[in-house]
Amino acid sequence: MPFDGRKIVAGVSAACKGRPVSEAAIVALAADIEELARSARTELTTEDVGRAVLERLQQQDHVAYLRFASVYKGFANAEDFARELRLLERGGRAAV
Repeated sequence: MPFDGRKIVAGVSAACKGRPVSEAAIVALAADIEELARSARTELTTEDVGRAVLERLQQQDHVAYLRFASVYKGFANAEDFARELRLLERGGRAAV
């Protein structure tokens, strides 16, 4: 499936709604992942793309990260949020 940066912009924009993340930062994040996809030796999977988005959001805004992760990882309950938040607070990489 061809890479579509617009899908990343849409998903990240939804996660960042009401957060102090500029549209320019969202577009730059999508462009960064598009470049990653272009330079990859093999086609990136949706898991690869999701993981790359999460890594970048983790650096930019933890609330947006949790929102995106809740959809990407399919959180089923509040404990899923709590587990992910504990990982963020420890400064570790969240499991993807």
